[in-house]
Amino acid sequence: MTRAAALAALFALVIAGSPAQAGNQDEERLADSMRASLQAAIADRAVPVLLFKGGPDSAHRWLTEMSSRLERRIPDRKQRIELLKTVQYEATRAGLDPQLVLGVMQVESGFKKYAVSSAGARGYLQVMPFWVKLIGEKHHNLFALRTNLRYGCVILRYYLDREKGDFFRALGRYNGSLGQADYPNLVLSAWKGTWNYDGATS
Repeated sequence: MTRAAALAALFALVIAGSPAQAGNQDEERLADSMRASLQAAIADRAVPVLLFKGGPDSAHRWLTEMSSRLERRIPDRKQRIELLKTVQYEATRAGLDPQLVLGVMQVESGFKKYAVSSAGARGYLQVMPFWVKLIGEKHHNLFALRTNLRYGCVILRYYLDREKGDFFRALGRYNGSLGQADYPNLVLSAWKGTWNYDGATS
């Protein structure tokens, strides 16, 4: 077996062993103005940094605490810190609580970068590929950390705005299970339980 074939086989095994919770989210028809707005949100190429109004001390405390909670799931410190910095940056940029995004990630993919659902949703935040066609560019890789989190946060913000701040309904839309309680309850429980944090998150 060639090296390339071996790597492809390993990749297939990793994906097959990564169950994910994404439902069958429906592709939507977007108004031109909404599509343009979402495209602009996806297109920003800024380098992720911790965005804390309280300064470096608040950022360090949050990062240290979240890193210790995530260590069991992601043992590699460098990967863990990169993930957390990107979560905090993209969540804050989209007007979301980073703890909510961590809760979604826990339920959607179990923090598995290459998770794929039965419906075809991909990555940490289980983004459906049709979103790339709707608001992105062909070369966008939904398994790439920054791309996956950027899309996921923008899409969740879109659903929250659409549902006028109703987290239960917005999460149902995000998962493709609107009207069913299981998924929103799991995320809300993870957000307010596992990832609850009393300090500054932005």
